[in-house]
Amino acid sequence: MSTGKNKPAFYPAYIDGEWIDTQDRIQVDNPATGEIWAEVPQCSVADVQHALESSAAAQPAWQDLPPIERARFIYGLADRLEAEKEHFAKLLVMEQGKTLNEARFEVDDTIRYMTYNADAARRLEGQIFPSDLPNEQLMIFKVPYGVTAGLCSFNYPLALIGRKIGPALVTGNTMVLKPHEATPVTASEFCRLVDEVGLPKGVVNMVPGAGVEVGKALVSNPIVKLVSMTGSTRVGQAICAAVAENVTALSLELGGKAPFIVLEDADIDKAAEAAVVARFANCGQVCICNETVLVHEKVADEFTEKLLAKVKKIKLGDPMRNIGMGPATTPAGLARVERIVAETLAEGATLACGGQRPAGAEFEKGYWYEPTVLLNATRDSTAVKEEIFGPVLPIVKISGYEEALEITNAREDGLSAYLWTRDYRTFMHAIGHLQTGTIFVNKGIVGYIQGYHNGHKRSGLGGEDGIYGLEGYLQKRTVYLSCE
Repeated sequence: MSTGKNKPAFYPAYIDGEWIDTQDRIQVDNPATGEIWAEVPQCSVADVQHALESSAAAQPAWQDLPPIERARFIYGLADRLEAEKEHFAKLLVMEQGKTLNEARFEVDDTIRYMTYNADAARRLEGQIFPSDLPNEQLMIFKVPYGVTAGLCSFNYPLALIGRKIGPALVTGNTMVLKPHEATPVTASEFCRLVDEVGLPKGVVNMVPGAGVEVGKALVSNPIVKLVSMTGSTRVGQAICAAVAENVTALSLELGGKAPFIVLEDADIDKAAEAAVVARFANCGQVCICNETVLVHEKVADEFTEKLLAKVKKIKLGDPMRNIGMGPATTPAGLARVERIVAETLAEGATLACGGQRPAGAEFEKGYWYEPTVLLNATRDSTAVKEEIFGPVLPIVKISGYEEALEITNAREDGLSAYLWTRDYRTFMHAIGHLQTGTIFVNKGIVGYIQGYHNGHKRSGLGGEDGIYGLEGYLQKRTVYLSCE
């Protein structure tokens, strides 16, 4: 990182163990103020090719290292990240807009992602099956794909690196990272740690740039054998098309529209508390956030009253001071929120709170929006149909579980859902029939590293975390061995 007087700080790309600058640069702004504070290279297609060739050259020797040796490098990265936790947390606040406490938690999560997968170095398993003939062995080995590409979203720019790098590296793959163009700074600083721990050059490369050029060049290149991407369904569909010619393996964690279902026998106090946290954490920019409340008509008024009392206590302010909720990360994200609210109100919903940029000089710049609750929404309201990815919560009254199930399963996506009920028959039925990758039953938003994070339908392919996420970075190789 370099700085100059009155100039944005510069954070380079990282290719083949070298720090790279380019003629063109991407400017990074602070979501709280809109001010430009950093720059990174705008990498080219040629830079992508260089990075991929570097990763391809490094991969065979990296694969040949015993897994525990690969794990030692990952532990080293985690240790250095722990030592610089506050530095990385403040960078996250400046480039992404989350509060300082949320940023510290993200750094902790990143460390957990890496150490969990490093711990698996001695648990990478194959299988042996009996042969149909004597003096034979039938074995299934699990081997790395080779060169992988990791594309990260802007909402968790550091944690998503750890989520992908940990399992990719411990299983013997190399990876070329592409951070989101709005949040590339922590990726550059992470690569500084990569350099400091002495990872062999080419094992990790990082190429910032626009998705249209750099992202497409990366995922469509035949050198890449696996693409791991976190982002929108639209981008995921474009990646599917781009990799079709090479039949590249995919792990896509895409968008969703999690319903927060509250039935008449729910614990209303706990449900209201959980609904607020699950909607307004990280300014609503979490893929598994509560995107729509579907509340039983018999308890809707009570639930709404308690929820609104909590929402109105959320304070906005400088995220570095941990006021409560920070801004949206990008101007495009803010514009999307403003459009969805305007359309939903025009369709007949009513505004219970929020619905605008907060007042005051502190909020005149940056991408601020008040915590917003929309009442009298229907299943056809824009805010109910579209993923908001921002601090807006529509509330829809329902007649019961069957209606909630029908609304949820009618969607083309299926990432997550929340269900609040004391009736074990209802939640057991939901486990079998709610078409989502994750179901939170009487539980607020959470994600444990030993779990599995995946979507159904248009919410993705493959998944991440836990033993199944680790398996996603390994392909199977069957061996018929004659001992005669």
